[in-house]
Amino acid sequence: DLDDKPDSLFFSDGQRRIDFVLVYEDESKKTTHKRNDHKKQKRKRQVYESNLINNGLQLEATRSVLDEKLIFVKVHAPWEVLCTYAEVMHIKLPLQPSDLKTRDSAFNWFSRFFRVDENIIKPEQEFFTAPFQKEHLSNFYIQDKDTFFNPATRSRIVHFILSRVEYATKNNVKKFGINKLLDAGIYKAAFPLHDSSFRHPSTDPDCPSERYLLYREWAHPKNIFKLQPLDFIRKYYGEKIGIYFAWLGFYTNMLIVAAIVGVGCFLYGCLTKDNCTWSQEVCDPNIGGNIIMCPQCDKVCTYWNLTITCESSKKLCIFDSFGTLVFAVFMGIWVTLFLEFWKRRQAELEYEWDTVEYLEQEEQVRPEYEARCTHVVMNEITQQEEHVPYTACGKCVRMTFCTSAVFFWILLIIASVIGIIVYRLSVFLVFSSTLSQHISGTEAIRKYLTPQTATSVTASLISFVVIMVLNVIYEKVAILITDFELPRTQTDYENSLTTKMFLFQFVNYYSSCFYIAFFKGKFVGHPGNPVYWLGKYRNEECDPGGCLLELTTQLAIIVGGKAIWNNIQEVLLPWVKNLIGRYCAAARSEKIVPRWEHDYHLQPIGKLGLFYEYLEMVIQFGFVTLFVASFPLAPLLALINNMLEIRLDAWKLTTQFRRMVPQKAQDIGAWQPIMQGIAILAVVTNAMIIAFTSDMIPRLVYYWSFSVPPYGNYSSHTMKGYINSTLSVFNVSDFKNASKPFSPWFGKQTTCRQVYRDLRYPPGHPHQYEHNIYYWHVIAAKLAFIIVMEHVIYFVKFIISYLIPDVSQKTKSKVKREKYLTQKLLHENDLKVVKKTMGKIADKIIRGVDSTFRPKAE
Repeated sequence: DLDDKPDSLFFSDGQRRIDFVLVYEDESKKTTHKRNDHKKQKRKRQVYESNLINNGLQLEATRSVLDEKLIFVKVHAPWEVLCTYAEVMHIKLPLQPSDLKTRDSAFNWFSRFFRVDENIIKPEQEFFTAPFQKEHLSNFYIQDKDTFFNPATRSRIVHFILSRVEYATKNNVKKFGINKLLDAGIYKAAFPLHDSSFRHPSTDPDCPSERYLLYREWAHPKNIFKLQPLDFIRKYYGEKIGIYFAWLGFYTNMLIVAAIVGVGCFLYGCLTKDNCTWSQEVCDPNIGGNIIMCPQCDKVCTYWNLTITCESSKKLCIFDSFGTLVFAVFMGIWVTLFLEFWKRRQAELEYEWDTVEYLEQEEQVRPEYEARCTHVVMNEITQQEEHVPYTACGKCVRMTFCTSAVFFWILLIIASVIGIIVYRLSVFLVFSSTLSQHISGTEAIRKYLTPQTATSVTASLISFVVIMVLNVIYEKVAILITDFELPRTQTDYENSLTTKMFLFQFVNYYSSCFYIAFFKGKFVGHPGNPVYWLGKYRNEECDPGGCLLELTTQLAIIVGGKAIWNNIQEVLLPWVKNLIGRYCAAARSEKIVPRWEHDYHLQPIGKLGLFYEYLEMVIQFGFVTLFVASFPLAPLLALINNMLEIRLDAWKLTTQFRRMVPQKAQDIGAWQPIMQGIAILAVVTNAMIIAFTSDMIPRLVYYWSFSVPPYGNYSSHTMKGYINSTLSVFNVSDFKNASKPFSPWFGKQTTCRQVYRDLRYPPGHPHQYEHNIYYWHVIAAKLAFIIVMEHVIYFVKFIISYLIPDVSQKTKSKVKREKYLTQKLLHENDLKVVKKTMGKIADKIIRGVDSTFRPKAE
């Protein structure tokens, strides 16, 4: 069978190309006793393969070299079959080479240093294309029938046939499709072939070795700073994978600008932290050293000194600065620029990759949908009867059930978040008694290992574990719900699944961050009258510097842990599985193994395909935009991660996985509106983080209003005295018995200060422990800031969206020009055929007329 050509992609005759491979286990070689089941499986497979042959496909079976139980069925689609189904699927194919001139970009001189060498991967020739029609075969650019349909198109056509061929009929219901046969175990695998090894070019001169070139020039780590050969990726893997890597590369390039600005803001914070007056006051032994803070929990917690928070206040100065405000505004504008410029880039790819009218012409109904079409309804547009899988009432019931199931799981996540909050409240008591803080304590560890820090880190780790466990469970639930919903096309299926999964992931990943940013420490009462959860657990308080530093810690743990987990799951697991498979076959390695058997031992890509790749990046996009005000270095970390992600995904696809069935895709699907929604929400969240989570607004109010008369004692605007004026005073004699600390009071002072800036009147005042005038000034300033920031950024976003059209004028002109020339070409060819036909008819008529009027003698 091999004829000493292990890299051959052809049948044993060396002429017919292998377009697909089916793999099954020979029942006669199995040692189990389920003979009846084996006979049924064999019968279904024989019927299926017979029907494949009836549909025009050609099959050739060969036994495995390494495992005699395995049988490989090679599938070839002849020219007639390809032409027939290309017309059925409305596949666009070349009419003639494009004569449109392409203008060189002004940045070409710079980008050529990062592009792949054109002598290695030659640029693809551009053609004018049109949906294929057999009757207009002569109009298409056919130089060689063997290469007119490229391998990706051939595999797509064969997979279309495999998905629709019948294998059994039960209760007058037809059962069909390779997917159901794979699920039932009748076939073990079905895949198109890679064209060579990724380590070296193919030994067969008829094989182009595109996989080897992709590994060498795209997936190899040495290419980390090179641009991707997108046209070549699209040619080998299809438009769906091509559009993913185009989007990921574009997103990564846009992150460069955001990362530079973010690093600049971070450096500004580092350079100005030593001039941070309020932090200096916290660390000053004469100011912070004389401020005694009230206990942070009931009974077991003790009084403590403000200078304990010196180190955290220094760190907070880096992130809670004016640079952060500038960066938050910049990111609100950056995300709009990213989305608008991506729309333009996507429109260019739609034109270049012939997917402009894809959804209208090429998208086929899913086989699972077709199988359930038992109800007859009247189409309002065509006024003809058509078959659908359910009535209007049935559709309503399905949608209600699916929506309820999704909301149930979202509520389950919220319940888990509440459980973690209760954990934080209860474990804080334990850490407070175990890691007891004393005013006279001098151990260095107590500067860092505070009860707040220990509680925050352990809760973040538990939250991360809960997130990952729920992810695994919900994936299966979401697929079941979407299967029950029964979408009509594959695009509808993926968009529906994407929406469900993202809603779940949004709550799963971001809920803890939203809690820390907007709820923790906001509703806690005051030391004499604290607020309790469930009547038992005292509500959490923020650090004296606010919850911003804790939000940064939470983001770092989730983003970092998620990146490590994803890399292990996506890269290490398939690599280990393939390594074990190669080790098990080492004893038989002296045998020559054919290409189809090499590919069989690679990992399958999975039913969800690129879904998790998109999800990982969009979740990261959310962290980079929604909470960037708390962590300016997030874009830099995302940039580094994405540069590695592109090459890891490329390495994984080219070396560890079987070749995916090439699929068409016009855009990135439901991810586009999801990112637009995140972009709108990001403006609100960042404005609220600066207003309510950071301490910037209270500092500004103090600087401009309360540091000078009539409220302050300084002659000019200053930040001096800020700490002393914003920590409310509480009389220790006003503690209730339920919350009075066990530890004795140190010194002669009769008051302590509130941990958080609640801004209340001191004891002895007629309105003691009520909010003072400073508090209401701060609230008004916060609300005003949110309104102004949101309106300014939304206005700028609107202007940018209006000024940047979704499709560039150049692309519009190209599309119009191609349509004009395509129609002209087809019209002229049709006219030539008509003229030629009519000319022959006219000649016959003229000859008939002449013979009628000629004299008989002649």
